[in-house]
Amino acid sequence: MPELIRPAVRLHAAFLDCRDEWGPGPHEDGFGLHPGDDVDSPEGFAAWVHERVRLEHPAGTPCPPERHASARWIVQDGRVLGGIALRHWFDDRLGDIGYGVRPSARGRGLAGWALGLMLGEARAVLGRPRVLVLCAEDNIASARTIEGCGGVLDGVRGPVRRYWVPTDGRP
Repeated sequence: MPELIRPAVRLHAAFLDCRDEWGPGPHEDGFGLHPGDDVDSPEGFAAWVHERVRLEHPAGTPCPPERHASARWIVQDGRVLGGIALRHWFDDRLGDIGYGVRPSARGRGLAGWALGLMLGEARAVLGRPRVLVLCAEDNIASARTIEGCGGVLDGVRGPVRRYWVPTDGRP
């Protein structure tokens, strides 16, 4: 049974295994990896994980509100299968929720399951009736996942499909 958990330092090797399966270059939006992030060394990974957790719990930190986010990993039997992130600010370019599932775990409904849970979190934490979720225009599997969660196509801008998804589970 999969779990949706906060990023955890104890899963360093499992995270690297997931990341490596995707290969070098840009990584899935659910992890929020940036080119300069050091996730290979234990120290760098710990700092990166703590930054993700801090962004969710910003009380008393200098973190600007537009950086707050809830990051979760999809984990099963000690394996990191993917990630999903809810931004606590609106970004028309990135959308409100980004996610990704490692190639070997796709086709099992994990993305839809995780997206459904994050929609509930968006409603509970942010009080939003709907969120913007984006996917690549040619990513039919992701489009079906979003539509399966009630997403309504707002349009296509260049290489990106834009969906408004209700957070109450109803289209």
